[in-house]
Amino acid sequence: MPVRLRKLIGTVLIIMLVVIYALVATTFASLLLGASPWWVHLAYFFFTGLLWILPAMLLIKWMEKPQKPR
Repeated sequence: MPVRLRKLIGTVLIIMLVVIYALVATTFASLLLGASPWWVHLAYFFFTGLLWILPAMLLIKWMEKPQKPR
């Protein structure tokens, strides 16, 4: 697969990942953490704010792989 196509696909997937992840994380927080103390909210959003980076790193690594020689 050409590098340019891989980067296009990866960029679209990262945008989709961030949007869907943010919606799921916020929905989960509003449904289950409504009556929790402020520090639980802080810890939850701190960890969920960092957790999306792991799949994004895998996508970026895949996007940056060199093209196989023919």
